[in-house]
Amino acid sequence: MNRAISLLALPFLVVVALLVIASLYIVDVREKALVLRFGEVVEVREEPGLGIKVPFLDNVVTYDARILGLPTSPMEVTPLDDRRLVVDAFARWQITDVVQFRRAVGSGGIEFAQRRLEPIVTNAIRQVLGSVPSTTVLSDDRTPLMNQIRDLARGDAKDLGVRVIDVRLTRTDLPEQNLTATYARMRAEREREAADEIARGGEAAQRVRAAADRTVVELTSEARKRAEVVRGEADARRNAIYAAAFSRDPEFFAFTRSMTSYERSLKGENSALVIQPKGQFFDYLRNDGADRANPVPVPAPAAAIPEDPEAEEEARTEGALQPGETPAPTATNREGEPLGSSAGVTLTPLPEALASPPQEEPVVPPAAVPAD
Repeated sequence: MNRAISLLALPFLVVVALLVIASLYIVDVREKALVLRFGEVVEVREEPGLGIKVPFLDNVVTYDARILGLPTSPMEVTPLDDRRLVVDAFARWQITDVVQFRRAVGSGGIEFAQRRLEPIVTNAIRQVLGSVPSTTVLSDDRTPLMNQIRDLARGDAKDLGVRVIDVRLTRTDLPEQNLTATYARMRAEREREAADEIARGGEAAQRVRAAADRTVVELTSEARKRAEVVRGEADARRNAIYAAAFSRDPEFFAFTRSMTSYERSLKGENSALVIQPKGQFFDYLRNDGADRANPVPVPAPAAAIPEDPEAEEEARTEGALQPGETPAPTATNREGEPLGSSAGVTLTPLPEALASPPQEEPVVPPAAVPAD
């Protein structure tokens, strides 16, 4: 009898255990639960723990109560200055009203909610970024823009029973074609600035080079001028010396000049000369001119400056001249200045030995006295 009762009680206990298990449910700390009966919400459980439901009539639906992330697809936006940008965003949201969320998404759950939430965030991004210039979007401080997007998306997502906690712009770039054009424009600007710098440097170098060339020309011209002045005055002095020397013996001067002409013309490599030897050119080949040598000295040309008694007396006072010594004559230019003074050059005075001898008065012999 007891054995039969035990056999009948065992199925009953199994059924009771199944009923107890079917009427219990557990709510995790990371979830929120809804108890549905025939599709209608009969209980909301937001606290973690063990709950009881009507077996086989009630259905428990749980949703994630944590903060969830929603990455948006890359999209093109047009800011206020009509400059297109490619924008990526990342939104964080959380279910706040489980009942309203269930009514809004039905049995689709979180996946369906994200598909509805993404266009809300995208529209908010387009609306906010379309009201500001691209420089504001590309700046480092975009926090006010992201706060505006968050507030706008939060108001539109309230009907879903969710709360948009934050929206972050992860990327704001130019489209590929605009990026290439921007890089080309930046490169052109840098090349233009480099060309301007090179041009300014070339201009400065040209000015320095022109100033240096001008200085070289001026210094060269001045040096050449002084050299020509010194050379001309030296030639004048040389000619004066030659004239003073040759004026003492014109016959010797003519003889020397003829010998020089013979030497230059009667060389083996010159062309042959066909000429009569009776010409004036060959006078010194027939007669050496000894009978005409040593003529009476001729006074020097008027180019020499007469001696200055005051300068001579000053020189004797300073001790430059000894008693009985005469000062050496000096050569001057047309203005009466010493040769080389205009060029800053001091020339050696003309040696006294090369100066023209003074003209001597002829000595008249006394008349003969007749003898008485």
